[in-house]
Amino acid sequence: SRYDVFDNSDVMQSKLMAGRSGYDVVMATGDLLPNLIKAGVLKELEPAQLPNRSHLDPAILAKMQSNDPGNRYAVPYLWGTTGIGYDVDKVKAVLGADAPVDSWDLIFKPENLSKLSQCGVAMLDAPGEIVPIALHYLGLPYNSTNPQDYQKAEALLLKLRPYIRYFDSSRFITDLANGNVCVVVGWAGGVLDAKAASKEADNGRSIRYSIPREGAPIWVESMVLLNDAPNPQQGLAFIDYMLRPQVIAQTSTYLRYPNANRDAKSLMDAELRDNPDIYPDEKVMATLFPLEPLPLKLERVRTRVWSKVKSGT
Repeated sequence: SRYDVFDNSDVMQSKLMAGRSGYDVVMATGDLLPNLIKAGVLKELEPAQLPNRSHLDPAILAKMQSNDPGNRYAVPYLWGTTGIGYDVDKVKAVLGADAPVDSWDLIFKPENLSKLSQCGVAMLDAPGEIVPIALHYLGLPYNSTNPQDYQKAEALLLKLRPYIRYFDSSRFITDLANGNVCVVVGWAGGVLDAKAASKEADNGRSIRYSIPREGAPIWVESMVLLNDAPNPQQGLAFIDYMLRPQVIAQTSTYLRYPNANRDAKSLMDAELRDNPDIYPDEKVMATLFPLEPLPLKLERVRTRVWSKVKSGT
């Protein structure tokens, strides 16, 4: 069998769109699904072919419907949120005991971010997540199709730009662990990796992750079967194997991301399972918004906004 990892989802998407990739099963993030479905790249999954599908959590399946109506093509693998990772003591030292660590105000209010820049702020290099978060914070639709909304998001992000040390989707993990930065806008699993690394180094840091109360992006990595899969039966067998509670429980614990399998929870590492910022309750789940693709014209607008924000001009 062959296993490949791609630099980013765009590279993977163009490879799949070209056809005859030779793959059977692909792990795709939710916002890739609509384009792959429309292009006819994916095979519809019959529930009868996946007996272990019965273990899945209806709440996660419901969040996936905006990108895969009826859950016809994709089965959830792991999922997560994008929120705030922070060094408890450093943030307290700069902003006091009442720092709004459970709110996007921590990031989007320049009076907070300017102070936090003393101990270092990092952000994901991910326009498809950061721009929707900014729109949502402004009370605008997170997947707005109005170009004027993007100008407002740009204005907000440019105000914050002087206080952001860098945009990077992996470097923040080490930097948060060793104290080079004190606040990150990052993925939950990355922040948990930083926490684990800091614990291993025994450096006395207390690192936490929070899902801001205003709501945050939820993303789901899904397993899909390709229409031109050379071995569709083996592909289905693999997907069904990954849906076994004991298998996905081990995967989750190892990668520090939650899964969408209701019956795997009791088999998981308690630190992950009992952390409400990793496995949120129903009330918090209701505030999470799934990332969706934008029409190409708006995708370009968002990309332009992002390059302006990154360069700070």
